[in-house]
Amino acid sequence: MSTQVYRERHSMDRIMVGVSGEYFVAAELSRLGYVASVTLRNTQSIDILAANTDATRSVVIQVKTNRGKKKKWMVGQKAEDNWSKTLFYVFVNLNGLDQRPDYHVVPSKVVARYITRTHQEWLEKPDRAGKPHRNSKRRHFKDPLNTYRDRWDLLGL
Repeated sequence: MSTQVYRERHSMDRIMVGVSGEYFVAAELSRLGYVASVTLRNTQSIDILAANTDATRSVVIQVKTNRGKKKKWMVGQKAEDNWSKTLFYVFVNLNGLDQRPDYHVVPSKVVARYITRTHQEWLEKPDRAGKPHRNSKRRHFKDPLNTYRDRWDLLGL
């Protein structure tokens, strides 16, 4: 297999993982009795619009998906400043084909505070070779204790 074919296949897998997560979240919201609409791919920072059935409360959702079971998801630097009372993250673990996905529902302000703090801590620690870490736009959110697992109630719908 050529390097280009491998990269295209791997890239497609990443895209499909993300799309799968969005549709799983929309399906779960629908199963719970909410109205959920997946946005077009060009809608910046909004993957799903969700509302209660009488449309008196709505939220926007950013979905981040992992293929496996790790309670760690990558988010961008802009998440440090991009938060509001109506913006939520749903972090998804797909868990494989024979298991139900796990959902971690987190207010954007919690994500912003967490990634700002942990990224700064990472920058202050030297790498394995004792050299300073180089700054990057990547941030990571973790929920190892499942604090936000299935916390759909936080959406306030």
